[in-house]
Amino acid sequence: MKTFRPTSAPFAALAAASLTIAAPAHASDKDWDTASTVGVGALTAWAIGVPVVTGDGKGVLQATGSIGAAYAASTGLKEIFPERRPDGSDNRSFPSGHTSAAFGAAASILERRGPGEGIPALAVASFVGFARVQADKHHWYDVLAGAAIGTGSGLLLTHPLADRRVALVPWGDSTGVGASMAMAF
Repeated sequence: MKTFRPTSAPFAALAAASLTIAAPAHASDKDWDTASTVGVGALTAWAIGVPVVTGDGKGVLQATGSIGAAYAASTGLKEIFPERRPDGSDNRSFPSGHTSAAFGAAASILERRGPGEGIPALAVASFVGFARVQADKHHWYDVLAGAAIGTGSGLLLTHPLADRRVALVPWGDSTGVGASMAMAF
């Protein structure tokens, strides 16, 4: 008898979506734009959908808050720091909203579900940022700022499940950056 595992379903769906939207080297700006939008949608569905399916109400609220805060912060910064997009379409380049939402979802997945799902989610979020630059919608620094905003909101607003036995905590000070890991035996 086959057992349904909610943690494997999002990964399988995301892998299938990634293969479907994989763009050739000569993809158009529109193709890259579409791929980044699909990536954000997939991460959002994953970050919120898995907690819904598993009955994790706190996880739903934390993921929704992380993604919403990241997107709200990036939208506010677009108003404060208007910058022309590389394609010249408008003055809303800085920071990348797609990237901030993607990293908000990915960081929430990492914090709530662990590295088994978090690392692939961060890879998809990185692809979203790459695709935004390839689509000529953002400069590299717009994407970097969006990634920082999203990661920050995801790590600040999402808390791991109580029974988690491994914690990875990023840190930084004036002498460097790193991560500390704690394990319970």
